[in-house]
Amino acid sequence: MALKTVKIPEVQIQVDLVHDQPRRKVGLMGGTFNPPHLGHLLVAEQVLSQLGLDEVIFIPDNKPPHIDEKKTISAQTRLEMTKLSIQGNPHFSVSDIELKRGGVSYTYDTVQQLRREHPENEYYFIIGGDMVEYLPTWYKIDELVKIVNFVGVKRPGYQLTSPYPVLWVDVPGFEVSSSLIRQKVASGCSIHYLVRDEVADFIKEEGLYQDGSSL
Repeated sequence: MALKTVKIPEVQIQVDLVHDQPRRKVGLMGGTFNPPHLGHLLVAEQVLSQLGLDEVIFIPDNKPPHIDEKKTISAQTRLEMTKLSIQGNPHFSVSDIELKRGGVSYTYDTVQQLRREHPENEYYFIIGGDMVEYLPTWYKIDELVKIVNFVGVKRPGYQLTSPYPVLWVDVPGFEVSSSLIRQKVASGCSIHYLVRDEVADFIKEEGLYQDGSSL
């Protein structure tokens, strides 16, 4: 008996190759950075290490939403100093997102934009313990806490309480501020070991803060 060959139609099965991958954990450190100092770097490194972040992005603001508007130097100069400050650390980067957007730099707007552009990231916004108590006054704070994790850096004399969820981290004390550095430059004092050498050299070469006009 002759055998009849029957061709079975090929069945194409589509396999979903999309796997659930863990989201990248990205820290955000905003500020005027006028100028950036070693305290900023210390905080960023400690938060990155303790929370297991993949990256910390430094974001110089365009115009801080403070009632008492502070005089500062040009945005481009602050951006350049911030880039000099973080160079050499593969886990640090700088974004000019707020400078490009212009206007008042609201954290809510920045986080919303970052989430649209990088939905693969989970964001952690780093603030000092002294700023935690002001969270109720932040622009769209009730919506903001739903889209970003706040990280509070513990500081002596400030309570570890907030009506909003805050992740607290311990950071070694390092009493330095941008205003202190500006005062020292205006007084002709050394700022080495307070800022990166590259930043100190840049400040000297550009003649920044020498007249005391932006203290």
